[in-house]
Amino acid sequence: MISSLFSYMRACPSRLRQTATAGAVLLLAGCSANPIYTTTGVVLSNYSESEATPYVMQMSDPKMACALGEGVDPLMYSFSRVTSAPDTTGSLLMLLAANCMEYRTWEAELDYLRADFSGDIPAAKDAREKAKRLHAQTAKRRYQAFQRAMAAYDFDPSAEPLECPFLFSEQDELTFLLGLLTGMQAIVNDSNSGAMAGVPRNIAPQAERAAQCVDNEKWGGLPNAVRALVWLLLPDTRPELAPDPWQVLENSAELGVQTGMRASHALQAVAAETFGRPQVLADAIASFAEADGRIEVWDEYRLVDEVARGVVTFSSDKHWTANYGHRTPKSYFGKMSPERSTENVETMDLDGLL
Repeated sequence: MISSLFSYMRACPSRLRQTATAGAVLLLAGCSANPIYTTTGVVLSNYSESEATPYVMQMSDPKMACALGEGVDPLMYSFSRVTSAPDTTGSLLMLLAANCMEYRTWEAELDYLRADFSGDIPAAKDAREKAKRLHAQTAKRRYQAFQRAMAAYDFDPSAEPLECPFLFSEQDELTFLLGLLTGMQAIVNDSNSGAMAGVPRNIAPQAERAAQCVDNEKWGGLPNAVRALVWLLLPDTRPELAPDPWQVLENSAELGVQTGMRASHALQAVAAETFGRPQVLADAIASFAEADGRIEVWDEYRLVDEVARGVVTFSSDKHWTANYGHRTPKSYFGKMSPERSTENVETMDLDGLL
């Protein structure tokens, strides 16, 4: 077949000969050289970076956003076979996909607490094992999101001396920062799974150093909150003159309210649970709920605040389920018990009815 093709080419005019040559190259190279696939991959990657990512960050429905991550990520990365991997957008997509897995983990944990509350031992054991497996899957996805974020900006978090990456836009800054946060979350998830995912613990001190590359006040105290969490996990990483990490988390939470993005509240709640600080947990949940009446959410990054709400709400739900057998009633969000406060309670004036 190929010999007859080249025989035909010798008899063709010049323009037809060029066309036939191109066709022969494609025939020999196969689909991997198909320029349509490469072009489509580049277009899709650029569209995701310039349009899809900003749109997703403005969403107020975290579960819809996480479904996008699970659905689109395999499509996006299938094009990495013919063009460069879209690690910038890919870091966010895998972060969202990990959130989906975490939501399933939360349901398994609440199932365990309800079964434990009612004394159903077999159901409690089953839910506990299910939660561990889901924690492991969540950890794997989050570790992959961390790796993509570092690769997107050619950043080596273990380099000596540390060289901060070039972050050209707010979107780059947030993607990098969320990548560091996701790495820390991967460690926590892996710990909750019984180390089933094998996430390396050395990314914690790397994240602590790298968080200094992003402006703390601009991003609602989140960089310092990440550092404080690392100081709690690895006390040796805390600088000699650094403030108490619990105070840093509290200050970061308030700064997040002022900035319009309460991700630091979520880290404060996670730290309080991890290290057994029930009063800090109660204060974090109450503070988050109270801020609803005064915060002006950063509209371009509304999704970050909504994801933080989910984390804090789950912390509240775990407390309520463990102690009362059910999730937090809507009217009690911010409280740790069903006892109503007697302050500022409106009373009916019966004299007007007589």
